[in-house]
Amino acid sequence: MSRRYFGTDGVRGRVGTQPMTAEFALRLAGAAARILTPTGGKVLVGKDTRLSGYMFESAIEAGFVAAGADVLLMGPLPTPGIAYMVQRLGCDFGAVISASHNPYDDNGIKFFDRTGAKLADELEERIEGLLDEPAPTRESAALGRASRVDRERVLYQQFCAATLPAGMNLQGFKLVIDCANGAAYKVAPRVLADLAADVVPIGCSPNGRNINDGCGSTHPALLQMTVAGVRADAGIALDGDGDRIVMVDHLGRVVDGDQLLYVLARAGLADGTLRGPVVGTVMSNFGLELALRELGIPFLRAAVGDRYVLQLLREHGGTLGGESSGHLLCLGHTTTGDGLVVALQVLAVMKQTGQSLAELAAGMHRLPQHMINVRVVRRFDAGADPAVLDVVHGVEQALAGRGRVVLRPSGTEPVIRVMVEGEDAGVVARHAATIARAVEVAAAQRAAN
Repeated sequence: MSRRYFGTDGVRGRVGTQPMTAEFALRLAGAAARILTPTGGKVLVGKDTRLSGYMFESAIEAGFVAAGADVLLMGPLPTPGIAYMVQRLGCDFGAVISASHNPYDDNGIKFFDRTGAKLADELEERIEGLLDEPAPTRESAALGRASRVDRERVLYQQFCAATLPAGMNLQGFKLVIDCANGAAYKVAPRVLADLAADVVPIGCSPNGRNINDGCGSTHPALLQMTVAGVRADAGIALDGDGDRIVMVDHLGRVVDGDQLLYVLARAGLADGTLRGPVVGTVMSNFGLELALRELGIPFLRAAVGDRYVLQLLREHGGTLGGESSGHLLCLGHTTTGDGLVVALQVLAVMKQTGQSLAELAAGMHRLPQHMINVRVVRRFDAGADPAVLDVVHGVEQALAGRGRVVLRPSGTEPVIRVMVEGEDAGVVARHAATIARAVEVAAAQRAAN
């Protein structure tokens, strides 16, 4: 069955445009409850700080309660926090209202099962199969109840802190934390402060509209400037829902997801905790593959999307993987990507080795990559378009085996991502621009037909 609404990370779109309307959210909640807890149960609902979160929270609360499920309203908490708290509070499933790193006028809804894992494709397809039906309303005696449990977020804070080695704290570290004015704005600074770090918070003043706006993991310039300005040991940038991370070293340089994977993989190899291969994606920098190869660590590439990284990790018995964007999986600690947990693991390596983040990341040399997002009216397989293919083949011949071309539709936005990787940054940028123009032409032709 072809899924109409669920993408790589739940249902997502522009607020007020299908499917992100209150009416659709009500039906989605009703359908999810019928599939995931048909006899009534408990569902945990969390969100980020978007203005539309109030509307969607009310809509899905009504849908769940009408279908007979009890609703626990957590309020703003990172997506991985909801995944953890679903298990901790004994819920049948969880729902998160967030559009992650997207701007505030987007929003989305995604689900976790009772184990804190994202739903299998088969379950999402079954939910979609009910979306053309009205949201169910049970008789009064069978309706669910709703209650607020936002004070329970301290349990998630304690869990994050406990992922550090026993007896370790962060005393002596001066850290800047940028929460993207998003879901982690309360818990992340508190966890670091409770661990005795000297904390400088930025991006921790949400107003409903400023989530991911010039801050967070997708806009690290503010963090870079602040780290250098206050002479911090490191900076941590999360995205709007707290599942992605990039870091900044004491020199003000960005350390991305690939480099963080290298740091953690090398440390895991040294202390014997690394299991199986490290899993990246087709977008992971070739420099990561080379650096891991030098250490004798196997490296596999999955399709873009943390669910595909997780699938390969499970198939091959791995525990560490993720994406260049900073969506990393540390399965020894969590079931889903958790930016704060990843940050704590990197800080633990810094503490144990006495090395700076700059020194730890120096063992991986990043090859120049250039990515262009081509906005389209509707997604299409650009790699199957004959005209685009001709241009791509020409670029690949020019790279002569010393670079890569990746074309893929975004799973969360109406864009085609064009990525070219090679040894010379200028050449890579020109090749990417050439392919992007071919994709723009192909997209325009499709829109006109």
